[in-house]
Amino acid sequence: MRFDVITIFPELFEPVFAHGVVGRAIRRGLVTLQVHDLRAFATDRHHQVDDAPFGGGPGMVLKPEPIFAAVEAVRPENPGPVVLLEPWGERLHQGMARTLAREPGLIIICGRYEGVDDRVRQALADCEISIGDYILSGGELPAMVLIDVVARLVPGVLGDEASLAHDAFGSEQGGYPQFTRPAEWRGLRVPDVLLSGDHAAIDRWRREHARGGRGAAVNREHGRGLRPA
Repeated sequence: MRFDVITIFPELFEPVFAHGVVGRAIRRGLVTLQVHDLRAFATDRHHQVDDAPFGGGPGMVLKPEPIFAAVEAVRPENPGPVVLLEPWGERLHQGMARTLAREPGLIIICGRYEGVDDRVRQALADCEISIGDYILSGGELPAMVLIDVVARLVPGVLGDEASLAHDAFGSEQGGYPQFTRPAEWRGLRVPDVLLSGDHAAIDRWRREHARGGRGAAVNREHGRGLRPA
């Protein structure tokens, strides 16, 4: 699968994807990641990619011309959908990731400043995606999240296919508490059922403790629950 990212900060991506699951997938040729500097597609001598918004207002808006030029330049190598990362887009979830992972690739546009000229959304983007209801400085971090979530679903990326099945279960059921050695640490013991070797009982215990109930209980017990500001 191929990912083409259009951004004004291409240098942010290499350190993140040089390691880990996606980094190994890139080295094995299962995933291709190409990051394109939006400024390279500007036509003026200052390589300007932003301008003041019509109608007034604070900040700057990314211009349409270099974004269209960038997408058109990579389109021959990537027939996948164009994704515009926007805070008001559809919230990223595992079902969406599974759908996107069946595409031959994704072309991802990272916004900055006060956003992207809306003609990009109207005439170029196939979908708009958000990773959450909060404010970030730009679309680069959401792009990294999207790439990581989708790439691990590409066949062969995870060496252990059971891990992929476990991921799918966890996304739908909310996950369950995990423990490793030692069996007791500072007075905190691993539940006896997980040490029993009774796999049917372990499966029942995991189902009973799925869907986020464990997190709420831990936060209440230790007084670390998050509260709205």
